[in-house]
Amino acid sequence: MSRTAPTRRRGRGAPQDGPRATFRQLLPFLFEHKRTLIVVAVLSVIGALTSLAQPLLVGQVIGFVQESRPLGMLIWALVGFVIVSSVISGYQHYLLQRTGTAVVLSSRRKLIARILHLPIREFDARRTGDLVSRVGTDTTLLYAVLTQGLADAVGSALLFLGALIAMLVIDPLLLLIIVVVVGVSLVVVVLLSGRIRTASTAQQVKVGELASAVERAVGSIRTVRASGATERETHSVTGLADEAYGIGVRIAKVSALVVPIAGVALQLSLLAVLGVGGFRVAAGAITVASLVTFVMFLFMLIMPLATTFGAITSVNQALGALGRIQEVLDLPTEDQEDAAIAQSLSAESVPSADAGPTVPALSFHDVRFRYPDAVVAAREAAASEARTLLVDAHLERQGDAVPEETERAEVLRGVSFSVPRGARVALVGPSGAGKSTILSLIERFYDPTGGSIRLDGDDIRTYPRAELRANFGYVEQDAPTLAGTLADNLRLASPDATDADCERVLRAVNLGDVLERGPLGLQTPVGEDGVMLSGGERQRLAIARALLTEAPILLLDESTSSLDGVNEQRMREAIDAVSADRTLIVIAHRLSTVVDSDVIVVLEDGEVVGTGTHTELIEQVPLYRDLARHQLLA
Repeated sequence: MSRTAPTRRRGRGAPQDGPRATFRQLLPFLFEHKRTLIVVAVLSVIGALTSLAQPLLVGQVIGFVQESRPLGMLIWALVGFVIVSSVISGYQHYLLQRTGTAVVLSSRRKLIARILHLPIREFDARRTGDLVSRVGTDTTLLYAVLTQGLADAVGSALLFLGALIAMLVIDPLLLLIIVVVVGVSLVVVVLLSGRIRTASTAQQVKVGELASAVERAVGSIRTVRASGATERETHSVTGLADEAYGIGVRIAKVSALVVPIAGVALQLSLLAVLGVGGFRVAAGAITVASLVTFVMFLFMLIMPLATTFGAITSVNQALGALGRIQEVLDLPTEDQEDAAIAQSLSAESVPSADAGPTVPALSFHDVRFRYPDAVVAAREAAASEARTLLVDAHLERQGDAVPEETERAEVLRGVSFSVPRGARVALVGPSGAGKSTILSLIERFYDPTGGSIRLDGDDIRTYPRAELRANFGYVEQDAPTLAGTLADNLRLASPDATDADCERVLRAVNLGDVLERGPLGLQTPVGEDGVMLSGGERQRLAIARALLTEAPILLLDESTSSLDGVNEQRMREAIDAVSADRTLIVIAHRLSTVVDSDVIVVLEDGEVVGTGTHTELIEQVPLYRDLARHQLLA
């Protein structure tokens, strides 16, 4: 059977057709620098006036020469206007460049602040590379708006209007010829500008997909190499680069039509003026001085048009990028969602409970949950990409379909259990039972679609998320290690922790040898993604970070899965020591982590099928008995 060509994978969560912004949405970015822009506008007006004075002075100089009259101060006045115009132009150029850079900076600040405060579901539904592309590439296009003619539009308009009036006074017939030529040029530019905006938006979307594909390939480079998929990944990523290039060529073609229009308009206008004007000079209708003055004003009329044509191109490209920027800026942050939820709960008059020794530290009440459709679609796309990366070569040659799993059903279905204060509670069950989802709901990365979760008797939705999360020390499954030093990682959640505190928790999780590997101690670098540490060391570092917060509740998601037997025992001893006055919720990976728990919650297919101690569950719950028999709770 012939081998089928692989289908090009689109970026997960990337829009098929990018959003488009309006010019009104661009104005707030410009108004942030309105004082500088006012100065630019004033300088532009002064520059326009000095430019308009120059043809008049030249005309007078020619007239004086023809009449053999002394020039006197005329020539010095002309030189003075030229110098003043040049100085103003240079300073205006500097202000525009600086302001353009400031617009890019302010847009990046807004984007970064918004992205880092978005709800977790947005990160699950979007590719990291696409978000990075919006901060880097898309914001850069805003620079061209100011540096290519938009900001000095006031002076350009004045120069255009002044030249138009002067030409009307000198010779209306010649001006009529100019208006016809320029009018046709403007119509062509307006028709082409829409195509530029559409193509520019498509290009920015494609660049976002390219950044996502590069981020995916580089982030999983070891898997790519081990799977023999280097060439396929190279083909896939370069294919996206080729598509972005193709769109860029289309933009270049349209721009290539727009840019010369000003030049063609100027050349045709100049030829018409010289031809018709020559006849009129010969007929005595106008003088040579008037014709020269008219020609100079013609150049001043065309220059603003050339600037306008360039501005139209750059603004349309910027609006395409701004649409992608604005899409992120319009997303609600966690704080904004909290405010809306608090208002809703206030209207419902949700009762509060007084925390006491009998009130559970945490409790789940008939909790139901399913992931948003956008997140489900993104995860399905990611799973499809992973299958494509790891698919067996024989299956690929045969073109066999690989079955897809789905998360569109409810992940949790009526989950209820309580976590006594100061107790150790273990969550166990097969893979996909909903264990990690429970911890995500406790941290309010998502909110339940039904039921409620209570902290000290109060609905966790009544807490601002930052205040809620301060109650938890959370070690996620495959917790990332940040590029930097040991101290950088430890102080992520505890910025005021002392060196002594940091060293204490490191030794508590058996990482004292890492401190002693070199003279740097806490400043020892860990490398990108913690590459200079082993898998077990990265996991212990994440646990140390959680212990350092001294939060009253610890959430550990399979936190000992990467440890050998010796280090697991030491870790258990360390956790026992620090959890004496804390509540502990553990997703168990090994039976040894489970047997000492005060309460064990057994989950299967999003439901609680048993709750109790190890001894009780062995007798009462067949699933738990089977898991325990295999010594592995996956």
